Amino acid sequence: MVSAKSLFEEILGNDESFRLFCSIAASGEAQGGWENARIAALVPASERALAPKITRHGADEDKHGRIFNALLKKRGLDPVPVPPETDYTRLLEEQGIGLAHGKLKGDEPLTVQDLITYLAHSRVTEQRAADQMVMLRKYFSDHPVVGRAVRMISHDEDNHLAYTHEELLRFAAAGHGPFIQRVLRDCALAEIRVYRDVSLAVMARMGRILGWPKAKSALLAAGIHAVYAYERLAGWRTMVSLKMPEHRNALGGPATSTPEFA
Repeated sequence: MVSAKSLFEEILGNDESFRLFCSIAASGEAQGGWENARIAALVPASERALAPKITRHGADEDKHGRIFNALLKKRGLDPVPVPPETDYTRLLEEQGIGLAHGKLKGDEPLTVQDLITYLAHSRVTEQRAADQMVMLRKYFSDHPVVGRAVRMISHDEDNHLAYTHEELLRFAAAGHGPFIQRVLRDCALAEIRVYRDVSLAVMARMGRILGWPKAKSALLAAGIHAVYAYERLAGWRTMVSLKMPEHRNALGGPATSTPEFA
């Protein structure tokens, strides 16, 4: 039987599959760090109080990228180029989700609707990230190689998710509720498609690296399609609900350092 734990153990146990996994993860986190830094720099004057939190979010993403690169370095491995079909952040941008990089590369201040679009995109993608880290923490929290990284990143993703809930609820209270719900729905439906496509692409590459038999690859692909079918039918709704988090002001302080991964 193929389980999430056995699958990840197999990926972790092979240098080439581990290198691909960490390279994809590091690239996505670095991209998120850049995007948040640019958004923080372009926050409109009316929302300047939000800028330090966005900066903190970006710093956390950069830190996660460094952690994945450090895991590679500890194993004596170099990163590999990210295959285009596995580039989650790029594919989301191509679907029109989040803020376009052309806008972020400019100097024009963002609007409040731009900030809501960013927060809605983050609320959806951070839900995915937080859920994935819960799974990894369940099985690998005490793992001698990746356990510390899993715990640290999972803690940060929980904070990011709490922050997006709180800020979106603040904007909803200010009268932006209908726009928030519309953008959240569009983001969620696009994200589940991209996540399906990226998952299929990553598993296909892992299968070639690890020499999986056709039956195993077909079983994993069927599982990915089944998850997509569920999320398309009803699961996406968990990505668009908003609830005030227990941990308020989750990104109100400075980013934590990662001396153990230096």
